[in-house]
Amino acid sequence: MNILKFIDQLKASKLYAECTQCGEEFSLSKAVLFDGLGEFPEPAELRRSEMLVELQAKLNELKKRKVSAGAGAEKKAIEVGIGKIIEKVMPAYQNFGLPISDCRPLFEPIDMIIFNGMSTSSIQSITFMEVKTGNSRLNGHQRLVKEAVSEGKVSVQVV
Repeated sequence: MNILKFIDQLKASKLYAECTQCGEEFSLSKAVLFDGLGEFPEPAELRRSEMLVELQAKLNELKKRKVSAGAGAEKKAIEVGIGKIIEKVMPAYQNFGLPISDCRPLFEPIDMIIFNGMSTSSIQSITFMEVKTGNSRLNGHQRLVKEAVSEGKVSVQVV
């Protein structure tokens, strides 16, 4: 069957279809039906032009987002890098307030363990320390360590 004859039969029918956008039914006899291989009918060409403008606007917005995402990612990477450096040298800071010989670096998932008093051969407590810069927060693993320590789920093993 010829496609143009088929379209004419659909236009002459009493069939209804459902709009994929809004879900409303409409009569095929009132719809703009065409095969898409030739020129578009005027209403379809107008809608196609509108859609191309919308698509271009979305593309421009996506390009802007890509640029701002790149700048944000670069800033975040720098912040993370600085944080990694600071956590490694923090015990060496003059105003750190703890003897460097009491500190042992772990780096992951917690930055360091501090054996309070080890430098005087009298450990009073052990502190798990996580160094944060800016507005950063504990990640999931760090929160789990904090909860385990807070709940007293700490033990010693000699192997």
